Amino acid sequence: MDLSKPTDENISFMITSIKEKLRLVNADAMKPEHFDINRYDDLRDLYEMVQARKSFSPNEMQAIASELASLRK
Repeated sequence: MDLSKPTDENISFMITSIKEKLRLVNADAMKPEHFDINRYDDLRDLYEMVQARKSFSPNEMQAIASELASLRK
């Protein structure tokens, strides 16, 4: 998948991948349509960081969830 272009499909892919990787409890609260395409690069950076790691501490998961919340519309 070409994530270099800011599209709604790419946002959906990244959000779904992040939710699956982190196994978030409240994953239904994070819907792709809640994210602003103008913050696409920030979301892609977060996605790449999450995909590069094997595991996360509870504090890291909290920080990632907070960052995702800040990227919402």
